[in-house]
Amino acid sequence: MTTRFIYTLFILTGAVTFSKGETKTIYSPDSKTKVTFSDTNGNLTYSITYDDKTILEPSRLGLITDIGNYSEGLSIANYNESHIDNQYNMRGTKASTSHYEANIIKLDIKSKEALRDMIVEFQVSNNDVAYRYHIKGTTSNDKDEPRRTTILKELSSFHFPSTTTTFLCPQIDGNHKGWMSTKPSYEEEYKADAPMDVKSQYGKGYTFPCLFKVGDTGWALISETGVGSNYCGSHLSDYKDEAYTIAYPDDTEFHGLGSSTPAINLPGSTPWRTITFGNTLKPIVETTISYDVVEPMYKAREEYRPGRYTWSWLIWQDNSINYNDQKEFIDVASAMGFEYCLVDNWWDQQIGRDKIAELSKYAQSKGVSLMLWYNSNGYANDAPQTPQDCMSTSVQREREMSWLEEIGVKGIKVDFFAGDKQQTMQLYEDILSDANRHGLQVVFHGCTLPRGWEKMYPNFVASEAVLASENVYFSEHHAKQEGFELTMHPFCRNTVASMDWGGSIMNHYLSKDNKSRHRRYTSDTFEMASAIINQTSIQCICMQKSNLEELQAFELDFLKNVPTTWDETKFIEGYPGKLAILARRHGEKWYIAGLNGEATAKTLVINLPMFAGKTVAYYTDVASKNGSNEHPNPTKNTIKVDKKGNVKITFQGFGGIIITEE
Repeated sequence: MTTRFIYTLFILTGAVTFSKGETKTIYSPDSKTKVTFSDTNGNLTYSITYDDKTILEPSRLGLITDIGNYSEGLSIANYNESHIDNQYNMRGTKASTSHYEANIIKLDIKSKEALRDMIVEFQVSNNDVAYRYHIKGTTSNDKDEPRRTTILKELSSFHFPSTTTTFLCPQIDGNHKGWMSTKPSYEEEYKADAPMDVKSQYGKGYTFPCLFKVGDTGWALISETGVGSNYCGSHLSDYKDEAYTIAYPDDTEFHGLGSSTPAINLPGSTPWRTITFGNTLKPIVETTISYDVVEPMYKAREEYRPGRYTWSWLIWQDNSINYNDQKEFIDVASAMGFEYCLVDNWWDQQIGRDKIAELSKYAQSKGVSLMLWYNSNGYANDAPQTPQDCMSTSVQREREMSWLEEIGVKGIKVDFFAGDKQQTMQLYEDILSDANRHGLQVVFHGCTLPRGWEKMYPNFVASEAVLASENVYFSEHHAKQEGFELTMHPFCRNTVASMDWGGSIMNHYLSKDNKSRHRRYTSDTFEMASAIINQTSIQCICMQKSNLEELQAFELDFLKNVPTTWDETKFIEGYPGKLAILARRHGEKWYIAGLNGEATAKTLVINLPMFAGKTVAYYTDVASKNGSNEHPNPTKNTIKVDKKGNVKITFQGFGGIIITEE
């Protein structure tokens, strides 16, 4: 990843004294967002309005630590205000260039029951608020002075207006039934348009990111960023006392090993809590706040290569992990011009290391690089899949990654992490850092949400952290849910971080012969469009050899050329779980992709100013004559966009559209 920074920080005021009981307000650069602070009755609170409409009512701030209580008896002693104007370049996210401008306030907090003062920092941009806590250190050499602290509890809360509804995924602990001690792994089912006061499915709250429809006011998304080895991953609690609060990992996570509470050196900071909001879903789809407030942890060893990959396991499963089948999928990748082929679990036993080295050499001769699967292993999971004992310690990783570099493997997929404790977060960071030394890109599965990692770790590609495509294979229920899921994630999971969904599935049936087992319920155009909607810099196009003959020429041409990196992303239209239409630009070329998450056809007019007055290519589906809508035929035509940029489009049930210039 190439990251270029243009960074300007203006100090607007010195320390300003704050009188107890008064309120302080800070505005966004465009003055539409207002954040108000108060220390009334010793409770520190903040509230947010946007466009004069309430997003958050007064909500708590504070920490409880082992060196003092920052939750009550608090006062704002003074504050500093400043302004940041920062431009930077990235690869592998929704935008290659970001311009972050925000007003900053740092509140100096006094506590009667703490050994160190605390600073609460807020950065307020036009549609985002990010905040974190700093606990001050000491300059004393007194051996009794605290130089570290454990954060026992965070009081941060989110008090939405009572008319708010939710789009949330439940958090699960390590005790609930989960495959081989691999929970939680952010793979539960979302519920849409639910009231706030319904208890979460497992009573453990909700995984980040959390999406809310704030009555008729607009939308809000809560998440966090900047979490590596420095902290645990957090989530939202159940709704209680009219608010959600920050919750830490359950004791049962990571198979009970390690602490559920994070610890930091002093002076030290917590990660950023982020809130994105607007009258429409546009600011949520287009936000870059996950990256705006974090910095790279190390330099990229090389310019890492984006691309597409083939993957036998999704449909052919474990039996396909043999030399001949993997050669066939390498050949498919080569025929399609794809950059990678992923070899999944059991390769060390079913192919063997010597033959894997030979397979890697064969792939390279075809212009393809291998990516290999690994079990994260160690104490935390009981999953039997191999290779094991390769990724859980630095000694193992150095031995394994040196070999991978030697045989020309370019990426690894590491699976089964089970939890958000600080010890687990350190394992993620260690794998990424070690992999970078050997020129390896990294995908995580069975894992947590990435929190700013594309910028923090330049060889990080994506994480699963979602109920992904393997479930479309496993059960007909999830095959029927694919439309709902893939029209949910552009507004929550995938908008804060890259997502390895695991493949645009080009088989009509979830079987090797493409005739048996249950059907795929989405259209071909839906699957092709999902390669644009689902954002990750290395994208799976789940094709097998027979697809080369079964698919129409225009489908193959599109898949051969679909980009996986984007210079710009725009929200066009949509509603979570029902419809998603996005515009993404790669170089000078725009791609408009849409997914219909429901079984009923939809016709609507959308505005595409980038195509105003032009005739453009239009991919869609032809309705089945018998009305069954089973695998409607994809079609490619042209469509005229009027001078104002308006165009009328039609989706079939669980269908898709793609519009682009050729």
